[in-house]
Parts: sequence; structure tokens; C-alpha cells
Amino acid sequence: MITKRIIPCLDVKNGRVVKGINFEGLSDVSSPVALAKYYSDCGADELVFYDITASAEGRQLFTDILCEVAKTIFIPLTVGGGINTVADFDRVLKCGADKVSVNSGAIRNPDLVYEAAKRYGNQCVVISADVKRVDGVFRVFAKGGRENTGMEAISWIRRCVENGAGEVVLNSIDTDGVKHGFDLEMLDAVCNAVDVPVIASGGAGCMEDFVTLFQTLPKVDAGLAASIFHFGEVAIPDLKRLLSSAGIPMRL
Repeated sequence: MITKRIIPCLDVKNGRVVKGINFEGLSDVSSPVALAKYYSDCGADELVFYDITASAEGRQLFTDILCEVAKTIFIPLTVGGGINTVADFDRVLKCGADKVSVNSGAIRNPDLVYEAAKRYGNQCVVISADVKRVDGVFRVFAKGGRENTGMEAISWIRRCVENGAGEVVLNSIDTDGVKHGFDLEMLDAVCNAVDVPVIASGGAGCMEDFVTLFQTLPKVDAGLAASIFHFGEVAIPDLKRLLSSAGIPMRL
């Protein structure tokens, strides 16, 4: 049986890890390099690094910090933020990323997913979707959750997977930072629409939320969280032991 993954997320702004609620009200947390090493050492299965203002500010991702993070850790690294061209994929992969996450860049140019998958393989391309309910419909947001694209989310995610995305990170803006649990309804809709790994992001408030996630939605491959790990509310070794004891396959 394939083990489920626990993935801390580093949202990086101006070279520092930050965290907010519903994508707003960002507060400073730590150095991304120090935090990445901590997670690598304490049993995280993978790490996600987002330069969260690169797209909104129209600039390239901070590669110097990324290189430092990649040299420090010994687990797979997914990187996103300001990924707009195949050249951006190339630059980030050369900095040490294992996978590249694209969101706003794919919205602007839907062929980007296809072109990157063709060159680097599906396993390198992650579609990261920031999704929020608008009048009862799942809508895709761009630029770090700032801009409603008007696109229906499930069909958009399916299209990206058909174009070659090998993994989906579903960020629920509705539950982000709220700590009342993952967005099970939204995740279920995505899991039923695609046949690639789906990573749940947004809403984890305690260890039991991960148990509920994996027991309710066995198709979900991984749980991603930030603040509960950053602020020491949940220790990854404790979380993985609890999940294992609940019958959820884990790499301990």
C-alpha cells in the first residue's frame, strides 16, 4: 500500500517564511533555510516552497534562498511562485527543486503545463490551484488568491492534468489558516475528477484533522500544512505515529 505523505509548506515573502489566514494578514515566522532543515531532519516526507508574492509583483522567484534550502534538505522539494515559462521551470530545477508548481503562469498560458511536461516529464509538473467558493461554485483564483479568474475549478484542474500535470495541490482559500479541518467537499470533487496524486492544503488545525482527511478520502495522497507545524502545535513525528496507529500507511 502506498504511504501517505506529510508535507510542510514554506510560504516565503521577502526572504522570510510568513503565514496568514484566508491568504491575508501575513505574519513573520522564520528563516526558510533553518525551517527547511528542521523539517527534513524531523521526518517530513516532502517540502513545498512558495515564493508567494512573485506572481503578484511580476518578478522571478528568489533563487538564492531556494539554492540554500535545496542544499540543506534530503527530501523531495516542490517549488512555486512566479513560474511563467519553461525557462522558469529550467531555472528552478537547476537550483535543486525536484518538482515545479505552477498556478498563475498556467492560467495566463495553459500550454505551459503541456510544454513543461513534454520537456521534463509529468512527474516534475505540479498544478497548484487556489480555489474558493463564489456563489456556491468552486472558482480558480490567481496571484496568490487575490484575483478571481471566473474559471470553474474542477474542469480547470482536469484540463491541466490532461495536459500533463502529474500532481495536484488543492489550496482551499475558504479553509486556509482557519484550522477547522481540510475542505473535504472540495477535495472529494477533485479526487473524483483526476487520476493523479492530490495533495490537500488549507485548514489543518490539529492531528485529528489529518486522520479525518485520510480516513474520509482515501484517494488523497498527502496532507500539506504550514502554521500548525511552524508554531509547534503539531510535531511531525507525533502526527505520523498517530496516523500509523489509525491504520493509515506512513513512512515512520
